[in-house]
Amino acid sequence: MAVADYPHPSSEGRSANMRANRRTDTKPELALRHALHQRGYRYRKDFRLDLASGKRVRPDIAFTARKVAVFVDGCFWHACPEHGSKPKANEWYWSPKLVKNVERDRINDAALILAGWTVVRLWEHVPLDEAIATVVKALETSREAGQRPEAGQPPEAGQPPEAEGGQPPPDASLS
Repeated sequence: MAVADYPHPSSEGRSANMRANRRTDTKPELALRHALHQRGYRYRKDFRLDLASGKRVRPDIAFTARKVAVFVDGCFWHACPEHGSKPKANEWYWSPKLVKNVERDRINDAALILAGWTVVRLWEHVPLDEAIATVVKALETSREAGQRPEAGQPPEAGQPPEAEGGQPPPDASLS
């Protein structure tokens, strides 16, 4: 079996830096999850979705009842047009890899949308309050598109608890 070409690290420091990168639980993702949880939203983290098309997708945050998938994309790994950087060392390896990451993101987005999901993609540099507002708006939009629970039934998973009269409690809103 042939082993694919893999770049040699430019330094031990760079190696340590790359080993420290995480697939899940990044600082921006943790901050967003914590803020959403404080506001009463419940979700699944790094939840594998097996779509009817046969595609498997792992959103960073999944609101399964509302079918809202949230991704918090790192600027380097997902080629942010504003902050993404192109490595100078081992360019032959990194350029195609980063392009494939972006292509995979688009394919996953299309598969989720085809399966009836709302996709929210946030860059890691987006301010937390803006990220929260974006996710909450997607959840509210999906709630309006779906059916509301009958009176006396518990709210669907992933939704903040509701007070009498169907209104969210004051601590579940952004204002």
